[in-house]
Amino acid sequence: MGKVRQPVSPALVVAGGWQEYELIDAGAGQRLERWGAWRVVRPDPQILWPAAKSASVWGQAHARYVRSSSGGGHWENRGALPERWSIARGPLRFYIRPTDFKHMGLFPEQAANWDWLQEKIRAAACGVRVLNLFAYTGGATVAAAAAGAQVCHVDAAKGMVAWAKENTRLSGVDSRAVRFIADDVLKFLRREERRGSRYDAVIMDPPSYGRGTQGQAWKIEKMLLPLLEQCRAVLTPQPLFFLINGYTAGYSPLVLQNLLAATLGTHLSGIISCGEVALPVTGTGIVVPCGIYSRWERDG
Repeated sequence: MGKVRQPVSPALVVAGGWQEYELIDAGAGQRLERWGAWRVVRPDPQILWPAAKSASVWGQAHARYVRSSSGGGHWENRGALPERWSIARGPLRFYIRPTDFKHMGLFPEQAANWDWLQEKIRAAACGVRVLNLFAYTGGATVAAAAAGAQVCHVDAAKGMVAWAKENTRLSGVDSRAVRFIADDVLKFLRREERRGSRYDAVIMDPPSYGRGTQGQAWKIEKMLLPLLEQCRAVLTPQPLFFLINGYTAGYSPLVLQNLLAATLGTHLSGIISCGEVALPVTGTGIVVPCGIYSRWERDG
């Protein structure tokens, strides 16, 4: 029977340490961001307050993503941007490319979690095997591998896996440190359990909705609990950590914490925490909420 300790209230972690990314301003449902030398405006429905900087500052954006009334959206002045470019955070470097669904291929707020997991990996007495699920373009994969872990990177989208491979090479990470898998995560986990594969740490960023490699429907409210239970089956007897990121609107960080407590806390002794990740707006003192997380970590 596990013994779990939980903090009284969620925490706020603000991602710093960026030199080539900047949240210049945020207001009226929009973000003004700098990605290297390029400035873009993207919508953010949580930003209800007015912008702090002048219209002339916002007018310096090279491109803007505009929502469509019928759903989706498009980039205005997309041709003003390169096809792709790269930005760095310390020794890590990532390719950036504006996508049709407004993303840039990286979530800079996740740097707060990268710092945390790198500290855990470096402090471990022996090699750490990390499983990164819904791993996207590999921000956490690159961070974990750079800290010395062996990483298994799993995403259903072959294009995202290819992008992650490029980020790994760009950051100078040894290719032998990462195993890349394009597959449905639940199918992969079941195979790993049968094969007896075990991991010291799990990172996951499950979407609200999605499709597997063969069109399997994913709905977070139905699938997250079974997924966590399946993950437990591939953990080592004394795992190091478990990190869930979340971007589903309306979910509290406590939802993720309670799920981890229900699936890991009954079997493993450790500490479970949760909170929000955020980005600071340059020079204003405002931080913009960007997502939620929950972390289980080995006690002692």
